[in-house]
Amino acid sequence: MTTQEIANRLVELCRAGNNLQAYEELFSEDAIAVEPEHTGIPDAIGRNAMIEKQEMMAMMIMEMFGTGVSDPIVSGNFFSCAMWIDAEMLGRERSKLEEIAVYQVKDGKIVKEMFFF
Repeated sequence: MTTQEIANRLVELCRAGNNLQAYEELFSEDAIAVEPEHTGIPDAIGRNAMIEKQEMMAMMIMEMFGTGVSDPIVSGNFFSCAMWIDAEMLGRERSKLEEIAVYQVKDGKIVKEMFFF
C-alpha cells in the first residue's frame, strides 16, 4: 500500500471506531508510539504494546460524547491527521482532547506514530 492508501484506510477505520483493527492491519510489528513528554505516558514499543495502550485508554473512558478524525495530509512517507475525543475519563470531568497525529510509513506499514497536543 502507498502512504496515501494507508492514510486513507487509517482515517476510515478510526472514523468507524475500529482503532484496534487499524493497529493490526496497518502497523508494523515493531512500530513505536511516541507520546508528548508532558503527559508522563511512556512510549509504546511494538504493535502489541500499542494495542495494550489503546485498550487501557478505552477502559478509562466512562462516557463517550464524540470523536473525530480529519482527512489526512500526506507528504512522502509521512502523513498527519487532526484527531479529537470528547469524553468523560475515569476520575476526570468531561473534556475535549484535540491532537495532531503524525505517522511514518515504511515498506507499506506504519512504523511510528507521534502525538502532539
